[in-house]
Amino acid sequence: MPQDRSFKQTEIVSKAGFTLVELLVVIAIIGVLVGLLLPAVQAAREAARRCSCSNNLAQLGLAVHNFEFGMEHLPAGVTNPDGPIRSEPVGQHVSFLVRLLPYIEQPGIANNFDIEAGTYAPANAPARAMHIPTYTCPSFYSSSLDFDSVGLTTYAGCHHGSEAPIEVDNNGLLFLNSHIRYSEIADGSTNTILIGEFLPEDNSLGWASGTRSSLRNTGHLISGSDMQNFTMMMGMNEQEPTEVGGFGSYHPGGANFVLADGAVRFLSQNTDGEVLENLGNRADGAMMGEF
Repeated sequence: MPQDRSFKQTEIVSKAGFTLVELLVVIAIIGVLVGLLLPAVQAAREAARRCSCSNNLAQLGLAVHNFEFGMEHLPAGVTNPDGPIRSEPVGQHVSFLVRLLPYIEQPGIANNFDIEAGTYAPANAPARAMHIPTYTCPSFYSSSLDFDSVGLTTYAGCHHGSEAPIEVDNNGLLFLNSHIRYSEIADGSTNTILIGEFLPEDNSLGWASGTRSSLRNTGHLISGSDMQNFTMMMGMNEQEPTEVGGFGSYHPGGANFVLADGAVRFLSQNTDGEVLENLGNRADGAMMGEF
C-alpha cells in the first residue's frame, strides 16, 4: 500500500538580523570613528581659516607698500592733533586702516569718509560701521562682543616695541602722525613687524579708530585662543585709556604677522619676550638672525 503522505511538513525558515549586542557594538564603533574624525575636520577648517588670515595680512602688507610707493612714506598709524592717544571716542583718531581703503579695493568707503571731520563724526558713522572682510580674521568669533555701531578689525599696526602710550616718539612703524620711510628702518624691513593679529575687546572703537582698537605693541607675549585669554581680553575694559596692549589671535599656538618687507610669518606664543620687543622696534640694533 502507498504510504499516507497527508501530513504537513514543517519548514524552518531562518531570518537574517542583528542581535542587540551586535547593534550596540556597531554604534560604539561609529561613535569612536566620529570622535576621531571631528577633531581632524576642525583642524582642517582651522588650517583653511589660518591660510585665509595670512592672505588678508599679505593684502594689507601690499596695500602699505602701494601707499608708500605713492606717498614715499608709510601711512600714519593714527592722525590726531596731539597725544598721547586715549582709547576714548574723542578726537580725530583716524587710523592707518582708513588710509589703506583705496589700496584694498574699497574706494566707495574711502570716498564717504571725511578724514578732517574725524573718526567719530556723525557723517562718518555709516562708513565706520562697515564690516570689511580684509580687516577681520576668519577665525574671529564675535558673538560675545557688542559691535553694532562699528566695524571691528583683528589686525593692528605695531606702534612700539614695549608697552607705552601711542605718541609721536614711538619706535615702531605705525604711530601718532608717523611718516616713516623705509630708509629709517635701521634694523631692516625683514626684522620689523608692520601689522599683526590681536584680540579686540568688547568696547572696541573699530577699525577706523587709531587707538588700541587698531594699534598694538610688542611689550606683551602673544595671547592665545583659549577661553582664559579671551576672558582676560574681555576684562580689558578696566585698562587705563592710554594703555594699549599686545598682539594675539584665535589660532592655536600663536598669531600671524606681516613684516615690513611684506612677508607673512606665524609667530609662536612661546616666542621669547625680548625677541618680540626687538621685532617691534625699528631701530634697536639687535642682531636677529632667524627667529
